[in-house]
Amino acid sequence: MTLLSRRAFGTGATAAAASLLVGCSSGAEGVRTTGTAAPDAAASQQTAGKHTAAKSVRAVGRSVPVRLRVPAIGVDTPVMRLGLASDGTVQVPPISDHDQAGWYEHSPTPGQTGPSVILGHVTVGAYGDGVFHDLSRLRRGEKIVARLENGTETEFTVTSLRTVAKADFPTDDVYGNVSRPELRLITCGGPKDEDGYLDNVIVFASLTSSTKP
Repeated sequence: MTLLSRRAFGTGATAAAASLLVGCSSGAEGVRTTGTAAPDAAASQQTAGKHTAAKSVRAVGRSVPVRLRVPAIGVDTPVMRLGLASDGTVQVPPISDHDQAGWYEHSPTPGQTGPSVILGHVTVGAYGDGVFHDLSRLRRGEKIVARLENGTETEFTVTSLRTVAKADFPTDDVYGNVSRPELRLITCGGPKDEDGYLDNVIVFASLTSSTKP
């Protein structure tokens, strides 16, 4: 299995020393993320870094995502929380016939300043298609809606989509600090070998509106 290393969320002395890895195993045939320590979500919300952007919608308060909708590809899924397993690896959604997406709880919540990261399987073994099976069909300008636990709905607009070889994974672009609320949806794709998919599909999106209950 090919893995992709990256630096921890955030910068400065308070950031945890971590290395996150993204890959796909032949067993899950989806997305896999592992880590050696919990990154510092608060640090990643700082207004900093080379990923500054034009004026955008004001960030919302922290509230965990509970549902994700991507109308253009028919996704309407509950969102589970993904933390760290006892061995220090990052949890992934279970392989089941009721596949759902998972938000990595050490990233900002959708609508906070920084890159919020949601993972999903492209396929789930004998169960067939995963929740992000059609993620590669998304196009710039299409909408993604994350509903938060406090009832707020945050709407993101796709700014770009990349399918990249794991060896060329754009770690800074995906996980680096940004000065506005952004969203990353990540799964696997491309050709396969005996170890699974060779590429990652990454959707980049920016917050364009929010609605409070």
